[in-house]
Amino acid sequence: MRRPAISHSLTVLACLIVYAALLYPNVLRRLTPASFTRIPVEAAIGIAVLIVLPRRPRQVMAALGGLVLGWLVIEKCLDMGFFKFLARPFDPVLDWVLFDDAYDFVHESYGPAGAVGAVAAVALLVVAVLGTTTWACLRVTALLGRDRRRSAVAAGGIALAWSLALTTGVTTVLPTVPLAARTTLSYAWDRAGQARAGIRNEAAFSREVKVDAFQNVPAGQLLTGLTGKDVMLTFVESYGRNAVEAPGLAPGVDAVLDAGAAKLTAAGFAARSGWLTSPTFGGGSWLAHSTTMSGLWINNQGRYRNLTASTRLTLPSLFQKAGWDTVSVMPGATRAWPEGNFYGFDRVWDSRNLGYHGPKFSWAPMPDQYTLKKFTEVEYAKPGRGPLFVEMPLVSSHTPWAPIPELLDWDQVGDGSIYRGVVARQPGKAEIWTASAKVRREYGRSIQYSLTTLVDWITRYGNDNLVMVFLGDHQPSPVVTGENASHDVPITIVAKDPAVLDRIAGWGWTDGLKPAAGAPVWPMSAFRDRFLTAMGPGGTTH
Repeated sequence: MRRPAISHSLTVLACLIVYAALLYPNVLRRLTPASFTRIPVEAAIGIAVLIVLPRRPRQVMAALGGLVLGWLVIEKCLDMGFFKFLARPFDPVLDWVLFDDAYDFVHESYGPAGAVGAVAAVALLVVAVLGTTTWACLRVTALLGRDRRRSAVAAGGIALAWSLALTTGVTTVLPTVPLAARTTLSYAWDRAGQARAGIRNEAAFSREVKVDAFQNVPAGQLLTGLTGKDVMLTFVESYGRNAVEAPGLAPGVDAVLDAGAAKLTAAGFAARSGWLTSPTFGGGSWLAHSTTMSGLWINNQGRYRNLTASTRLTLPSLFQKAGWDTVSVMPGATRAWPEGNFYGFDRVWDSRNLGYHGPKFSWAPMPDQYTLKKFTEVEYAKPGRGPLFVEMPLVSSHTPWAPIPELLDWDQVGDGSIYRGVVARQPGKAEIWTASAKVRREYGRSIQYSLTTLVDWITRYGNDNLVMVFLGDHQPSPVVTGENASHDVPITIVAKDPAVLDRIAGWGWTDGLKPAAGAPVWPMSAFRDRFLTAMGPGGTTH
């Protein structure tokens, strides 16, 4: 009596597993009981296919089907994570390279043990899901094979019920969720279409990358409006439109921007600000950096890979061609960065050669103030140097936004050892990631720190020839912005020479550090050519 009962229970469990896998959603908010009260048409199709096959091919098909079903569940789980942090689904063709960056993030934020533990947990989960769905499909198939006639009737009944629910528009307990489901078929079809679109996208990009209005412009006709100027292109990590407009964030950030604008004016600087639409959201900063510098829309890893393998001219290489000394300061880089040669940098400073001996601030290897101070020492304050073009991502506002540095006396920064006391005074990740309100608060504080530090550096160290372009790379993750936030980020140009800002007078940008809500919004890819045109011979205000 006991063995038949156990066998029957296992068969019921297998049926439930297959049923749940067929209806499993790919968005976290849809992971509710209502999503599993639907009729999956795939069940009828699967039964119909399996019962017409001989025993051996039926078992092979069931095993393959179980693996595919398990893999689709895994992809849907990945989608949930990508939607949560990057506001988009997982790309099964292009996003695998991001797992290397995810490992680095976990390693830098939680240490080697945390990284190894995360990898082991993910591997175990993948094996468990694939093994479970394969076992369930094989067990259900064995049941179907014992009575093909009844199985056919079951398939027909499911198909009829599904058709009636579809034609009548019947819904589940939730009025927006139809009873008739084709979740797995639609998802698999969409993923196949995504792969096809990716291939077409690569072909289109290979044509786009060859079109460059500045490819053949002589060096003497490039950037003539910036002759003798030091130009800094500074990306402020996760500095998005929500930081200056969202009710829970804007009061603190806007106060910093207003105070910073007044401080700059007192020091003889002026500023104008607008909006750019980033190609990425919540992460993937390098996509925004490459879009800004190349003038091409780089919204996925395939485009980035193809760009860096091309001969496309970038802002650094164009400045280099026109006679500037080009430098990249990459405080977040912990290993070699071969792309620096593509961009056209003469030198790259990173976490390995910036001489920092203080504590890490979670993911960020060093605070922004240290980065700027060290850059001043090794490049900006060097006597007898020529004009510089500098690209510098500031990373203190990188997720997870804890602990956050404090602005210190610049003369006390030293080798960074002083920051050990700062870390001890700040809340850690485990403390703030218990509630979304705490996360948003600390995100806002991190942006305030980065902007305060940047403005303070300009007024303290910036000379008459400084032209500072600073912008956000992307919005923070949806845990801060909520759903359906724009991809817009602020961009600001600061200069002491009024002739520089006169060249962009026709852009419609807002005076000061905060762009008005109605200021122009350009694709981030448009900035390179507009900037080069405005700063070229004669300039332009359009």
